[in-house]
Parts: sequence; structure tokens; C-alpha cells
Amino acid sequence: MKKTYYLFNPGLLERKDNTLKFTPYEEDANLHSTIKGQVRYLPVEDISEFYVFGSLQANSALYNFLGQNDISVHFFDYYENYTGSFMPKDYLLSGKMLLLQTSFYQNKKKRLYIAQQFVEGAAYNIIKNLQYYNRRGKDINDVIDIIKTLSDRISQTETVEKLMGIEGMIRQTYYGAFNLIINDFDMGTRTKQPPQNEINALISFGNMICYSQCLRAIHQTQLNPTISYLHTPGERRYSLSLDISEIFKPLIIDRTIFKVLNKKELQEKHFDKKLNKCVLNNNGKKIFVKAIEDKLNETIAHRSLNRNVSYRHLIKLECYKISKHLLGIEDYKPFKMYW
Repeated sequence: MKKTYYLFNPGLLERKDNTLKFTPYEEDANLHSTIKGQVRYLPVEDISEFYVFGSLQANSALYNFLGQNDISVHFFDYYENYTGSFMPKDYLLSGKMLLLQTSFYQNKKKRLYIAQQFVEGAAYNIIKNLQYYNRRGKDINDVIDIIKTLSDRISQTETVEKLMGIEGMIRQTYYGAFNLIINDFDMGTRTKQPPQNEINALISFGNMICYSQCLRAIHQTQLNPTISYLHTPGERRYSLSLDISEIFKPLIIDRTIFKVLNKKELQEKHFDKKLNKCVLNNNGKKIFVKAIEDKLNETIAHRSLNRNVSYRHLIKLECYKISKHLLGIEDYKPFKMYW
């Protein structure tokens, strides 16, 4: 099975015959010269994608090689913000699917239905998370009741704007329960740019990884990532990835955050606080992304397929379900936890 590689150190990535050669660099005490680290050789047939968190030196020949081997590269800045991706050629893109996506977006009723499904799936999975911890003595029944009441209003919304308002209230209520679920850290107010504390840093960083996983899954289907239904399509962003990630953030990212903090896998020493920002340091990033990878590779017994599938594959299956809905084969229903 192909793997995701995370590059935390600055370095040079280049082609070496039919493999990839990564030479990391470390800045000296004066931040001027660089010292070569240990070279790594990466078999190209084992690579699904790269996540790059340090500066990366590469040339066009390298990206041509990556494109030929269907390897994507996702870039993040120092503050863990997603900045963009290199994606291989869209060889699966279909003109018919593009026209269908556009027509569904332009039809208010059809767009609203799909958008409602995204929010309904997200809300359901959020409630499942809360019920899981409520059974373990966290006493969050009141929060669950509020979100259930808000969820009942989803199908009654008449515009996407009102639907987004309900989604925002659900999220705000949900984040209010984080202090009850997480033992040693305070959630505070949800802050994004920049995150002000440890939990906010993990949410922002994890959501960006979820977003890029959704982008990768979309790229493996005939869907166009720029045409979305819940989030308004905009310039320079893959808004369909934002739509789909709403369903999977509670399943993959939030569950991982609860686990690494409550089991003390991540502690205060794994965060850097400076310039009114809180970010994971390199050691913290390595621990967190490994935990996310473990979650993505974890399998569940899929009810419809009658076989085990990974969380990573669930995202791709969601894209197929959206495609079937657009083609008129089967009404789209979001993935909902059933355990």
C-alpha cells in the first residue's frame, strides 16, 4: 500500500533514477549556512503524497516525475497554514461531470439538498463523538440536547446562508464541550488565524490535513474540486474539499485530538508560543501526524460493502456517492458513524 510522507525539515528533493532522493538541511546557529543531514532514498512506487512543512528545493523535472507517478505535494507554512498543492494532471476529469456539478450548483433546490446532507452528516458525527464521551462520565447531555435541537432545523432551512448559520451554531456549541472532554488543556474561544492556544492549534492543523486528504480523494474521481455546495466557490481554493471535510473532521481529526491530549502523547513541551501564536514544534508535529495517519489507516467493517475499509478510503467512497447523486443513480446520503 502506498504511503504518505511528511517532510518536516527543509531540504532538497530530487529524482535519482526511479527513486526520490531527499537531502535535509539544518540551519546553523547564525541562520546563514546550511549543513546537510542524512540522505533518504524513497522508492517512488511506495509514495502516495507528500506533506511539506519546511522549505523544499525542487526543479521542474522533479515535478514532472511526480506528476507521471500520480504523486501530489501539499504545502504548509511555518504556522501550519495550508498554502497550496501540486496535483498531478486531472486525467479523470469529465466534461459531463463538470456540467452536472455546475447545473446542481446553479439550481437552488438541488444545491441546498446537497449542502444539507453535508451539515447533517457533520452534526450526526459530532453527536456520536459527544455520546461516546458522555458514556465515559463526561456529563455532556446538555450539549448533546442543544445540538440535536439545532440538527432538527437542518432540513427546514430554505437557503444555504441560513444553513451555514445553523452549522456555525452547532460547531460553536460542540467546541464548548471540548473543555469537558479534554483533561489538561483549555479550549477557550475558537481562534484560527492565528490559533491562540494548544487545542486551537491542533484543530487548525488537523483540519488542514483533513482538507488536503479530501482534495486528494476528489482528484481520484471525476469531480471538480472547485465547485461546491455548502461553501461558496471562490478564487484560489478547492471549496468542495471544505464541504466533504465537514463530515470527516469529527471522525478523524477531533477523535485524534482527544486521544493524543488525554493520553498525554502531546504535552505543553510540544508547542511553541510566540508572537501571539501557538503552533506545534517539529516533535509535536511528528507525534500528531503519526496519530492522524494511524487513524486514516484504521479500518472499519463497512455495512454496504461487507468488507473492511480504512477511514482514508471512506473519503474516496464519499466522493463516489456524490458522483452517483449528480448522475441521478442514487440520492446522496452522508457517511454517519454507526458504532
